[in-house]
Amino acid sequence: MMLIVTRSHRAGLVTKCLLPLLAAAFLILDPAFNYSGVAHAQEVRERRSIIDMIFRPNRRKKVTNANTSVIRVKRPRRKKSKTTSDPAVTGAEIEIAKLPEAKKVMVIGDFMGSALADGLEVAFAPDAGIIIETRTDGSSGLVRTDHLDWPQTLTTYVGEVKPAVIVIMLGANDRQQMSVNGKKEKYQTEAWNAEYEKRIAAIIEIAKQNKTPFLWVGLPAFSSPSLSADAAILNNLYRVKSETAGGEFIDIWDGFADENGKFIASGSDMNGQPVRLRGSDGLSFTKAGKRKVAFYVEKSIRKLIGVGVPAISQLNPAGTIDSKATSPTITNIVAVPPISLVDPELDGSSQLLDQASVPKASGITPRDKLIEKGETVDAPEGRVDDFKWKPIAKPAG
Repeated sequence: MMLIVTRSHRAGLVTKCLLPLLAAAFLILDPAFNYSGVAHAQEVRERRSIIDMIFRPNRRKKVTNANTSVIRVKRPRRKKSKTTSDPAVTGAEIEIAKLPEAKKVMVIGDFMGSALADGLEVAFAPDAGIIIETRTDGSSGLVRTDHLDWPQTLTTYVGEVKPAVIVIMLGANDRQQMSVNGKKEKYQTEAWNAEYEKRIAAIIEIAKQNKTPFLWVGLPAFSSPSLSADAAILNNLYRVKSETAGGEFIDIWDGFADENGKFIASGSDMNGQPVRLRGSDGLSFTKAGKRKVAFYVEKSIRKLIGVGVPAISQLNPAGTIDSKATSPTITNIVAVPPISLVDPELDGSSQLLDQASVPKASGITPRDKLIEKGETVDAPEGRVDDFKWKPIAKPAG
């Protein structure tokens, strides 16, 4: 069978073959051709469910293939409002300049004493009459005299600072062996305890020699039960030595322990609000914890500062002492006629009290009647519990 191709068929075949070639040539020759239609044809829109249409109507997520580039437009960030540095607006504490005659409180100790000093600086920041002088060493103690000899160092500090009060907080680093007369003594042995008490007494003796009142602040509970038990033993030594020498021991244990005396990391601050008081190591204090330790001490400091000197509140901003507050007030006594004992009201009466209003007493109190005889006191006439039989008056006539 012979296939006959007419002229019209040949023209159709030529057209079908040449059209794709012409289209490709046009795309190559014309660089200004808009390709957006091609890229748009490659985009595949994500199917959206009825839930998306209801709850996320503005969400239009496009999924493109690897050959399509997506341009992300960053939204401009909102500018934060500028905060003012005015202390009256922000509530920041205003630092008050200290007076030239302000009393100095010297704090000595280890890292616990340093935390106490930080809290006291905050506590007395608004007080122009008290300055906190921090003289602490975080790794020091009464055991390692090779690191820092506190009795000798304290003598130097007292001469330099001339404090009005000395605050001591030591002992957190002292749970270790101690060299006694060239021999290593284990912790809490008899020789260790005897030597440790001598070193406590040496610190106190320096304060007494300089006639400086002192406060010894005890150790708090720690997260380690064994460390807390040892801290309680050391606190007992500090208490006995301090009070015997005429000083004051300040016990802060209950402020950092629960009702059973065990360590707590969080508790009430000085305002009664629940806060974090101790660090994650179970030893250090947080900012709120430091302030709470100072809260236990500041009252005693103010009491000692006021002994024998004008109260700090009586110092005016000019730095002078108010003479009216310190000098005794003398008033003129005017002579008046004496008041007669037999006529106190000056009404001409000859008796101090109305005899009719004075009840006659038998000398036996109601309590004596109830306990000794089991008798109760008669109720007043006319009261609801007055059960006395009253005779009925006979009618006249």
